[in-house]
Amino acid sequence: MPRRALALISVTVLAFALSACAPASKPPLVPSATGADPVVTVQVVDNRYEPSEVQIEAGQAVRWVFQGVMEHDVVAEDGSFVSELVTTGEYVHVFEEAGVFAYDCSIHPEMTGTVVVR
Repeated sequence: MPRRALALISVTVLAFALSACAPASKPPLVPSATGADPVVTVQVVDNRYEPSEVQIEAGQAVRWVFQGVMEHDVVAEDGSFVSELVTTGEYVHVFEEAGVFAYDCSIHPEMTGTVVVR
């Protein structure tokens, strides 16, 4: 096989392999409910959410406080709440309906959390 063809095949295979490793696209941002009065706060630090599970009533809000040197966000599996990728600051979301809302960090998938709304 000519070198040129072999090089083209190699580049194509490499490009395909790298695209398969790319993270899934992040859903659109959902603005923070900055005027809401949160009943619980989750610390986002050291590649974890603390606490990783919270329970609230429908109509209540959760606040995530970001601190540290690494960027993180909160991204709901269903896209109902999606924060910006930040190192500091906070994000607030009001949960209007009952359910179980799983979320993670878009760039650190090992970071997971759950909001249980009764």
